[in-house]
Amino acid sequence: MMRNGVSKALAVSLTMLLSGCMRDSGSPSAASASSDARLSQTSGTLQVPGLADEVRIVRDRWGIPHIYAKNTDDLFFAQGFVQAQDRLFQIDLWRRSTQGRLAEILGPSYVDRDRLARLMRYRGDMNAEWESYSPDTHRIATRFVAGINAQIATIGEQLPEEFVVAGYRPEPWQPEDLLSRAEGFVMTYNASDEVFRARITTAVGLERTQMLLPLDPPVSAPPPSGVDLAAVDATVRPVLAAMGTPARFGPAPAPAATAFLDGQSRATRDGSNNFVVAGAKSATGKPILANDPHRNLDHPSLRYLVHLNAPGWNVIGSVVPWFPGVAIGHNDRIAWGLTIFAADVQDLYVEQLNPENPRQVKSGGRFADMEVVKDEIRVKGQGEAVAVEHLYTAHGPVVAVDAQRHLAYTLRWVGSEPGTAGYLGALALDRASNWNEFRTALQRWKVPGENFVYADVDGNIGYQAAALVPVRRDWPGVYPVDGASGDHEWRGWRTLDELPHQFNPDAGFLATANHNTLGPASPPNIGYSSWSVPARVNRIREVLGAKNTVTIDDLARLQHDATPWNAEELLPLLQPLSFKDPTIERARTILLGWDRRLTQDSAAAALYAAWEQKLYQQLIESRLDSTLAAEYMRRVEAHVLVPALAKPSTAWFGADPEKGRDHLLESALTAAVAALTPVLGNDISRWNWGQVHTATFQHPLAAMSDAARLRFNVGPFPRAGYGDTVFATGGSDWRQTGGATFREVMDLADWDRSIGTSAPGQSGQPGSPHFDDLAKLWAAQQYFPYSFSQALVEKNAEATLVLRPRP
Repeated sequence: MMRNGVSKALAVSLTMLLSGCMRDSGSPSAASASSDARLSQTSGTLQVPGLADEVRIVRDRWGIPHIYAKNTDDLFFAQGFVQAQDRLFQIDLWRRSTQGRLAEILGPSYVDRDRLARLMRYRGDMNAEWESYSPDTHRIATRFVAGINAQIATIGEQLPEEFVVAGYRPEPWQPEDLLSRAEGFVMTYNASDEVFRARITTAVGLERTQMLLPLDPPVSAPPPSGVDLAAVDATVRPVLAAMGTPARFGPAPAPAATAFLDGQSRATRDGSNNFVVAGAKSATGKPILANDPHRNLDHPSLRYLVHLNAPGWNVIGSVVPWFPGVAIGHNDRIAWGLTIFAADVQDLYVEQLNPENPRQVKSGGRFADMEVVKDEIRVKGQGEAVAVEHLYTAHGPVVAVDAQRHLAYTLRWVGSEPGTAGYLGALALDRASNWNEFRTALQRWKVPGENFVYADVDGNIGYQAAALVPVRRDWPGVYPVDGASGDHEWRGWRTLDELPHQFNPDAGFLATANHNTLGPASPPNIGYSSWSVPARVNRIREVLGAKNTVTIDDLARLQHDATPWNAEELLPLLQPLSFKDPTIERARTILLGWDRRLTQDSAAAALYAAWEQKLYQQLIESRLDSTLAAEYMRRVEAHVLVPALAKPSTAWFGADPEKGRDHLLESALTAAVAALTPVLGNDISRWNWGQVHTATFQHPLAAMSDAARLRFNVGPFPRAGYGDTVFATGGSDWRQTGGATFREVMDLADWDRSIGTSAPGQSGQPGSPHFDDLAKLWAAQQYFPYSFSQALVEKNAEATLVLRPRP
């Protein structure tokens, strides 16, 4: 047997798999024949050990499983079984990633990343942990992983194709595998924001930092005393950035340490929208709720659609495939959707090491021992495991040590608390039946912080932010702070009532888009720096506020709205100008005549998107060095720079602000034309935004070879919009790298009129008809029916699998 238990026969088939043709090429290949033989059984009957009674699984034409069980234990066993049928490689790779076990299959370049993932493990009381989500979560998790294990046992040596290509086997699951904190760390990235602010302050000083990185809401936040901000940057930034780097198979090395948090654009960090209209404003007479949460364009996607039906359960929607329940969707009575609520739930402490004993830090005027946990990381290709140490102070895990300066950098974050495994709190939401029960359930939702919009069949709509948010009495939490003084300790937690919320507003609708939802009555120090630009929520409010009656189709169109709010401020700046260069003057004329919609077939859309990008880039590069400017572009952009351009000041443009601003408008337009001409040609009128603005669903195995790329990636697809439109399709190099793979619009007058989309497909198995079948619908901005009633489920049924207890 080869390393990790892959048989020689399976290894031989690797060559066959990677020599296969692209999907839908018209001729069968060795790869497709091999993968087809490994597909999960989705029809007929299977006897499975561990069931108490028969379970019926109806997959509809879009690959959504509707699971009908006679008891809760069997329901979640079947959910685990089904999600492992479709996504076993994805969920197994997630587990390795969050447990710090990637080096076992990917080699030594992942050791540092694995160490950090292990450092972030929950180390508290397990009874409090399980109870925090809901009283029956441990039982549900136990049944769910039993279902995963039953699928692993069922396939035996017939591993899904992805495992054959990756060269390892899946292992049995334990309920505790669901309690990862590593993923939650990436979704609560405030420590990275603190380090970035420290870098900017070191480079340009406090006054210029306040201009470049204004806090929202405004607050005085000078750098804390006793902290060397320059040392924070050099020591901590590469370490924090390594957390969450994606698993990459193939000859290329692991991504650079700064590739994730530093390289993550705002489009992949946020970009979600949700909105709900009341029955008085709805064409159906009942509320309509829409949601399009955004993440990276991965294949398989983060979202998996499932319908769960058993006594006490009838809920449909999206879940991350390694968890039970439904995170976003509806049950018989209520519907809900979410977007990130960017509360500050991380703080970086600079701790003083004892020069005589580097395992001690100063606390309360004396040196106290750190906790030291020894660990070993197994590494592919190496006989001996790598020995590592995990250090912990009273504030939390030590993410980095500067031995020269005798400093340790400790992360205080909510992930150390019970109940902070991302999304498991949804098990409580799934069974709520009214607004009060929903808010009570949200007390169990802690990570990630979310803006929930709500609707019920009685006609009510609501909004509630939910997160485990620390109380900081007299400090804002925007810079790393001294850990020895005791002046920067958390003093408990904000209540749900202290976080933003609304119920049945007079406007008849509610909307969030990762923007700052805090109001004048909100307590201080909840968050200041991670909110999204308000362009999307402004556009949503504009559209919904202008309509007296809203239909399902209206909300579906709004989810794909490609009108850039920023253009309302920027394009009029070109009106009084004229440029001597005829090509640039022609570009100006095209922009002024544009309908201000970033459609994929539009020449002006390509020109505008490039011009806006160059405006920001040139404005910032004149004030920051290239490395800082590039990161600033990924993190900040429009909410600072659009006002700076619209109302030029001496702080930004010197003694003659309007002249300096107008020169920049021309310079950026010249640069935009120069950048696009080699790609799209000399005739601007024939340009096409969708030719350069494309989306590809990236698979972790695609980097292994050209054949693997063709087999596992899905795309490219031309795209409309960009990062700051409601149809948020942002990324890097004009490509879309993040966005909504999943959308839903739910009609509370008739659940069966609800619609959804999820791409590229429900199944992660090449060869499955549902591997990429939903990608074309997604690319065409089309939806499929969201079947809920048993009658509609049966009407749209494609395959039925009956699971029976094994005698």
